[in-house]
Formats: sequence, structure tokens, C-alpha cells
Amino acid sequence: MSRMLKRLGLLLLCTACLLLSACHGAQDKSAFELPESFDESRTYEITFWAKNDTNITQADLYRKAIEDFEAIYPNIKVNLRLYTDYGKIYNDVITNIATDTTPNVCITYPDHIATYLTGDNCVAPLDELMTDAQYGLGGSEVRFDAPTQAEIIPQFLEECAFDGHYYAVPYMRSTEACYVNKTYVEKLGFTLPEVLTWDFIWEVAEAATAKDEEGNYLVNGQKVMIPFIYKSTDNMMIQMLRQKGAGYSTEAGEILIFNDTTKEILGTVASHVKSGAFSTFKISSYPANFLNAGQCIFAIDSTAGATWMGSDAPLIDIAEDKLVQFETAVMMIPQFEPQNPQMISQGPSMCVFNKDDPQEVLASWLFAQYMLTNDVQIAYASTEGYVPVTSKAQESPEYQDYLNRSGEDNDLHYSVKLQATQLLLDHVDDTFVTPVFNGSASLRDAAGQMIEEVTKGVRRKKTVDDAFVADLYEKMTSLYRLDLEGKQGASDGKEDFGPLPATARWLLGALALAWVLIIAYAAAEQVRKRKLLKNRQDH
Repeated sequence: MSRMLKRLGLLLLCTACLLLSACHGAQDKSAFELPESFDESRTYEITFWAKNDTNITQADLYRKAIEDFEAIYPNIKVNLRLYTDYGKIYNDVITNIATDTTPNVCITYPDHIATYLTGDNCVAPLDELMTDAQYGLGGSEVRFDAPTQAEIIPQFLEECAFDGHYYAVPYMRSTEACYVNKTYVEKLGFTLPEVLTWDFIWEVAEAATAKDEEGNYLVNGQKVMIPFIYKSTDNMMIQMLRQKGAGYSTEAGEILIFNDTTKEILGTVASHVKSGAFSTFKISSYPANFLNAGQCIFAIDSTAGATWMGSDAPLIDIAEDKLVQFETAVMMIPQFEPQNPQMISQGPSMCVFNKDDPQEVLASWLFAQYMLTNDVQIAYASTEGYVPVTSKAQESPEYQDYLNRSGEDNDLHYSVKLQATQLLLDHVDDTFVTPVFNGSASLRDAAGQMIEEVTKGVRRKKTVDDAFVADLYEKMTSLYRLDLEGKQGASDGKEDFGPLPATARWLLGALALAWVLIIAYAAAEQVRKRKLLKNRQDH
């Protein structure tokens, strides 16, 4: 028995040492260094993780882009893995960082990349790759018509810069739009202003809650009406704070969101949830479905979601007999100061992951760069209300022709989609982005979750008062670890690096078990020695 315990203890100690080496090795990747030239005598196999919204056209565009790229570079094979949610991509990347099995190119968001960067040299900085005369943007040795760095819209490119480096290039850009049932607004006796305000939205939404004696809503004659539905409540909170000039976070990662303006916003939301004038996507479902069924008046969603919005939308997701005919207006999100509009800039970017082989990284960069060509940018942007990220694509005759044919059909040139696209093109200078740091993704989640919690609380007959908000702030701080994230901007320099990698957790578990067995072995030896001593004394 004692020999077996001793062997087990030694085996576990050796395992722990191996795990320690593995864990250390996963974090100790060398910094990327650009090769002098691309070795085209070799073959490369790279992985590309991308997201589509169950849009078959988008998936086919990814596949065509890969096919066209492989025809240009026959020695580079690209394996596509599609996701339906950016959060799932984020979670899989975090998991794979620990095992050094990240993809080569990934469509993601800067907030997520900031967390990826907690793994040493995990994401390749793109500064040198972008500016290299041979293989950089528009470089002499690039085999396709790539844009130059100057041809990427500056505001979109700056979204990909943090910690003193470019860690991504933009892929597509969108903002949010308010899709309005103009027919019902006018039926209620209101006229749409040039720029929506929050006061106007709330006033109309409250008016739309009126019912007849049988419980039918007067505005639509149905039993269901949610006048105002917001898809992304994180964006709702962030934009309202920005418009009011209130705190959210600093560039250094200091958390400022738990302030009196946030409390005021939550109180306003609570009052309109109580009256039935407001709800959220997470609680009630897609705004487009309610809008198209005549059960919503103001549906706020991404401009990239325009193909779902309106009576003639090409991607309607409700039964035909539920569809209601109405005039759709596409407007900027509501503002507190219409003369100084503020709207968020969003949309996917592409990062390139560092690998032990610099040639593999260069091959990956060439593919990422190919996704910025006119053919890919214009084709993908035309699937939804996205905007190409390069002036090269935006100013091309092909794209200008696409914009000028708004309303010719309800598919490629669907008018609501083209209006949503034009909204962003007209207001690029009115867009903003939030600071990026390790933990900014958690802060974004907390911003939206506070509105969700208030909405759920009111529906459960809870009172949203100072005590409710104070308790909510405490819960959000704990749930999203914002007490740790917020210290990044403080003088103590503490930083949260997220959850431990799987190898580290195995290491700690193995060490703990090894110590348990060692102690058990020692205890067994003591018992054995006492028995031997007692036997000798008895004889």
C-alpha cells in the first residue's frame, strides 16, 4: 500500500511538472517578426473563423472569397469555420489560447481582442505588416488589387488601434438605426421630426399603449403592442451616457458607469416598462418581428439588420398572414441634443493570430488583406446595411451604382437597406467608439444587463428605487468583476487577466491531489511504524 501511494505521489508530481511546462510554453510565444520574403515554395493551411447571421448569401460570399484567394495563392489553403454569434467566437478563442490552437484569422471585435492580448504575443501586431513595402497594404508583391492604408476610412481604422499598436483591420462597419412604423406614428396624431429625440420616442410610445374596452390596442386593433423595442441594450446605455456627457470608462480602463446619470436612465426605463411602452430583445424577441406584425412602432437595431425590417423586407421572419403593411422610415437613433448627434460605430474587424512560423502568419495576413478588396467589400456590404471600410470600395463606380438604385427591387436594392446604409455614410463623423482594454467587453455586457435587470424587475412587480439600483450596481460589479477591471486605471497597477487557462487549472488540481496523497502516504507510514513498534513490545 505504501509503495503504491509513493508511486502515485511521484507520478502526480511529474505530471504537475509537465503541466507547468505546458502552461508556461503556451504563454511564452515569441513576438512576431516579419520575414524578408514570402516563401512560396511551401504550402500553408490556415483557419478562418467568421460569423454570419444564418444568412446563406453571406456564407456563400465567404466561400467565394476563399476560392478566389486560393486561385491567386494556390499554396495557401483556407479552412472556413462559421459561427452564428460573436460571443461564441470569443469564448472559443479564449479556450484555444490556453492550448495554443487559435485560428489564423478571426472576425471579432476590438473589445474581445483586448482580452486575447492577455496571452503573451497571442495576437500579431499589424503595424509592420500594414506598412511593409512588399507585403503591406497595397504592397508591391501582393498579387491582388489591395487598398492602401490611406484608403481605409481613418475613423474605422482607428477603432482597431489600442495599446500603441494596430491589432486588427476593419472588415465591415454599421451603426444603429431606428426603424419606424411611420403609418402608426401619424395615426396617433404625431409628425416625425427631422431628428428623433428621446422625449418624442417616449411620448409616442406612451400614446400607443391606449386600449379599448375589450383590451385591444387602439393603434393596431390587436391584443399585442410593444411600442418601443431595443435590440442591443448595451448600445442603448452606452449611447445615452455619451449623449449626456456622462461617464462610462476611461482609456486606462477605469470604470465610471455607476453614476447618477445611469441611475436616472434606469429610472426612465423602469417607468416606461411599467406602462408597457418599452421592452428589449432579450425579453420580448426580435424587434423586426414585432415591427412587421404591426405590434411595434420604434424598433432599434443595427443598420446591418435592415434586411429584416419593413413590410417588403427580403428576410421577413414571420408568417405571411401576420404581416401588416405600413410605411417604414429609417432614422438616426433618438438624441438628447439633436444638433449634436452621437451614435455608436460598430461592426466586425479581423485580427491575425501569432504562430511559431512567421511564414504562416504572413500567409494569414495576405488572406486578411484580400478580404479588404473591392470584390469582397462591395459584395458583402450589399447583403445587408453594412458599409465598406475603404474609400476605394465606397467611391468605386460599382458601389455608387448600387447606392443609386435604391428601391428598384425588394432584394439587392431594398430601399430600407439602402437608407440604413446611407445613414451611416452621411454620419461617419457623428460616430464614436468606446475605450478598449482588458475588461471592456465585460463592461459592455454590464451596461446592457442593467437595463435588462430593470426591465425584468418591473415586470416582476419590483420597485426600482435607490436601493434597487444600489443593489444592481453591486451585483454588476461582482458578476462582471468590474471591481478588478476598474483598478486598471488606478495607481496600484493591478490588472485582471481573466479566468485561468485550462492547463493552469489542471496544474493546480494535480498539485493539490499530489499533496493529499503525500500526506496520506506519510500518515500511513506513521500507522505502519506504530503497529511494528507495538508488535515488538508485545513480543
